[in-house]
Amino acid sequence: MDEKHKIIAETKAYNCLDCGKCTAVCSVARHDSTFSPRMLVYDAIHDSGERAIKDDRLWECLTCAACETICTSGVQYGEFIRALRFQASQAGISGRCTHGGALQSMMHIMGADQLNQNRLEWVPKKVKTASTSDTLFFVGCAPYFDTFFEDLDARTLDAPKGAIALLNRLGITPAISPNERCCGHDMLNSGDIEEFTRLASQNIKAISATGAKRVVTSCPEGYHTLKVDYPRYMGDTGFEVVHLTELLAEAVSSEQLNFKKTSKKVAYHDPCRLGRISGIYDPPRQILEAIPGLDVREMAHHHSNALCCGTQSWVNCGTINKQMQMELLGEAQATGADILLTGCPKCQIHLKCALNDIDSSGEIKLKVQDFTGFVAGALSR
Repeated sequence: MDEKHKIIAETKAYNCLDCGKCTAVCSVARHDSTFSPRMLVYDAIHDSGERAIKDDRLWECLTCAACETICTSGVQYGEFIRALRFQASQAGISGRCTHGGALQSMMHIMGADQLNQNRLEWVPKKVKTASTSDTLFFVGCAPYFDTFFEDLDARTLDAPKGAIALLNRLGITPAISPNERCCGHDMLNSGDIEEFTRLASQNIKAISATGAKRVVTSCPEGYHTLKVDYPRYMGDTGFEVVHLTELLAEAVSSEQLNFKKTSKKVAYHDPCRLGRISGIYDPPRQILEAIPGLDVREMAHHHSNALCCGTQSWVNCGTINKQMQMELLGEAQATGADILLTGCPKCQIHLKCALNDIDSSGEIKLKVQDFTGFVAGALSR
């Protein structure tokens, strides 16, 4: 059995019933009638050559897992796509890099053995952090995104700043590593397993140096990558991984957190990596419901049916993706909310990009804000 058909077998793609349900819920197919997850599987199965890894559709998929929630055959579509992308990567084929490939270059640079980063200047003086602790907060790429997308007022640092403040309120002084690297999610999702394992190895080493046995992260991609992909590719890491909202939901239920009253109206967006892929739906909502006076409104698509923001690993972002973002923003505005909250830095960046688009000027009157930063700002003094 050649490598392609091994991938098809291992991801259960041979079980596809050709029913088309996946296409009916696909985030891309909603706006591009030429795209179909089912047909990509069909073509890969019936292709006798290398056409599958040369197909542009391979890079259009957002690996958002919407298709997996409805597939009655258990096809592991995300793994199918990632495995084919690995084969494509081995053949020197990749997707179209956005932003001139600058972010991919940054990730490759961060995999270097000898790297001196200045990545802690953003830490507010009023919060408490440590060089060693039982708990480490994994910051992720937020400091780089905040600078790179300054023109969008991305404010991706609101999440780690808010997270540390919230952890402090729970009596936790987290370690923050000065040598932390990108988690490697985008490299793995793009099929570059070699670079992913290099980044993972550096991070495991840096986390181990702090003595942490628990890693807390607010980024959905970082959470899933550290919790699932690191053990899968690197073996036992020596630490457990917890999403911040899981800790906060427990604190809310035991009344360890107090919030000031507000009259704001918000809609909460389920990021694909936190919701469909990691199964964390209730904790963020339990936290918001604990804020007195906050009016939380559900969008038409939520939980496992939530719309994808239209982004993936900084590749193949175009008109179709912009349409997805505008649909999501329109759905949020239809709830009557003033603020759209999302816990994913990439969702925040791309939704703000859509808001700043000249064609959307005046159409959407809605703020996009980071979930963690919003919750930290609601803490009572």
